[in-house]
Amino acid sequence: MTRPLPQTSLQTSPYEQISLGRRIVLQEAQTLARLADHMPADFHRVVQMLSECRGAALVSGIGKAGWIGQKLSATLASTGTRSHFVHPGEAMHGDLGRFGPEDLLLVLSNSGETEEVLRMLPSVIQWGTPIIALTANDQNSLARQATFVLDYGKTREACPNGLAPSSTTTAMLALGDALALVVAQSRGFGAMDFANFHPGGSLGRQLASVDEVMRPADQCRVSRDQLTVRETYIGTAGPSRRSGAILLVDDTGKLSGIFTDSDLARLLETKHDSALDQPIQKVMSTEPETVASGTKLSVAIEQLAEKNLSELPVINRDGQPTGMLDITDLIGGVPPESLNANG
Repeated sequence: MTRPLPQTSLQTSPYEQISLGRRIVLQEAQTLARLADHMPADFHRVVQMLSECRGAALVSGIGKAGWIGQKLSATLASTGTRSHFVHPGEAMHGDLGRFGPEDLLLVLSNSGETEEVLRMLPSVIQWGTPIIALTANDQNSLARQATFVLDYGKTREACPNGLAPSSTTTAMLALGDALALVVAQSRGFGAMDFANFHPGGSLGRQLASVDEVMRPADQCRVSRDQLTVRETYIGTAGPSRRSGAILLVDDTGKLSGIFTDSDLARLLETKHDSALDQPIQKVMSTEPETVASGTKLSVAIEQLAEKNLSELPVINRDGQPTGMLDITDLIGGVPPESLNANG
């Protein structure tokens, strides 16, 4: 049966609560400052080992250190280092089968004396698997059995009672991030690699190229610039999803202009109905903003916002349209101010 929590609480003022919160944040910040000034001596050796690892970086830990370990494993995996988390308790009940001959093991434990962790090590050592310890010092049981030690030093917990893992897990988290990101840099892991590992969400969307999200040319309204406005609209009518602009090409297929629904509305509002039966090249925008095929979507989004556009043609090296970005397809990735575009 779970023991009930005390019903009484200390009567502290909002000022006291904010003051304590600030002291906790400052104490954790001081922990990171000390760590930055005294990086573990084995850090560069571990970076080299991970960079050259042909297997997977297995990560293990229990309790709060285990949760930090799971985050470290996820960061490694998302930045180009194949990684899996192995719970030390589950390892003794079959998950040791996850280890391969070219893998290495990173173990997180502040004390370095965690029973479940130490019980797992003999089997790992027997296979010759390199062990990297993230721990407080290099004199504990875990550190003595490790190939390399990333020790972050004795740290007082920021918890007012000095008990709840706080400063120590902050140090583990920062050291793990530093390790994963330096390894990624040493492997030449770039923005496009990152995009390949993060295809979902707004982050992956902005790292994608325009070609991945544009409406292909065969789904856009494309017409010859020698036709009349009326002929152009009749010729591009159809059941496909409608965009707010027509891409106009010359005899060679190069983009020569763009004509938007807003342009049509302005002709009618200003009573220039006769223009409907004139060549559209006389009323089209002859120097439209374009973006080159292969451009990152984030660059195109900035262009849409800066120029206050609703549509942006995508062209190849020969100046031919390969598709078009439509702001209605990008809502969520475009700054709100660009939604006021006139077209």
